[in-house]
Amino acid sequence: MIASLFRKSTPLNYTIIIVLVLLFFSLYHFLKSDQQFDIQILLEQIVVGGAIFGSLFLVNFIVKKNGVSKDTSYSILFFFLFALFFPGIFDNLNIVLSNFFILLAMRRMMSLHSLKSHKEKVFDASLWVFVAALFHFWSILFIALVFISILFHVARDYKNWLLPFIALFAVTMTFVFFSLLIDPGRIDHVMAGMNTDVSLDYFSDTSQNIAFSIYATVALFFLVSFASTFSARPLMLHSSYKKIVLSFFIGALVFVTSANKSNELLLFTIAPMAMISAAHLEITKSRFQKEFIVSLVTISAFYNFFAQL
Repeated sequence: MIASLFRKSTPLNYTIIIVLVLLFFSLYHFLKSDQQFDIQILLEQIVVGGAIFGSLFLVNFIVKKNGVSKDTSYSILFFFLFALFFPGIFDNLNIVLSNFFILLAMRRMMSLHSLKSHKEKVFDASLWVFVAALFHFWSILFIALVFISILFHVARDYKNWLLPFIALFAVTMTFVFFSLLIDPGRIDHVMAGMNTDVSLDYFSDTSQNIAFSIYATVALFFLVSFASTFSARPLMLHSSYKKIVLSFFIGALVFVTSANKSNELLLFTIAPMAMISAAHLEITKSRFQKEFIVSLVTISAFYNFFAQL
């Protein structure tokens, strides 16, 4: 029933997702958050909520604009469900903003295949990656995807290889200037984020361990299934699919590399995994299999959300 409902993009589907995000976002802050109410916290929650909604619709825009998904709402459905696996996302301003800027970068990288305004797209994508790094430093690893995108589409023009360095200089100079002028402590925050820790012993309770394990299992299933059907997909979309898969692994590397590790860091993998999951569902012909997969992910998401409150 759920898969059938979201097999088309309709205003009803978008409304359902918006209502569900608002509901679970409010539930988390009502039941879990122990922060005292003040204006600053309220503003932060508004920014987090806005960035989450922005991320949802960026995912929808990317898959529709680049033809990697049919006219379905599966991508935003899976993005929402995977986010429920790690409800701490709803209270993590820096990671949510960093991921939002990575999606802005990904939007530009995915459209490089058209070869229109490619220099502007390379520069914009690089710029957004470096802005994302100001909120969570190791998201800077996504700059590798910019160079891979250049290699796929516009490698012959040497100027394209220089544009990411120009973007790095622009972001660094602007950030240092405004930080020294407004908030010098922000520089220390970014510098502290450069620390690394590859250990995975950070779980504070069993529910977090379970959420991580189930998400990893689901991700492995969709990745293996996607790989097995890759050759059957349209050849013109292969480079786009490759970038999506690579962005998942880069997001996983951000998670592994980052210090102060938490499940919320897996947010960097959720958008590409939502796209991969949607692509799998769209190629699956059996209605029963579709319903079973979506129902299983939905039950797992709801369970993990409430288990961690």
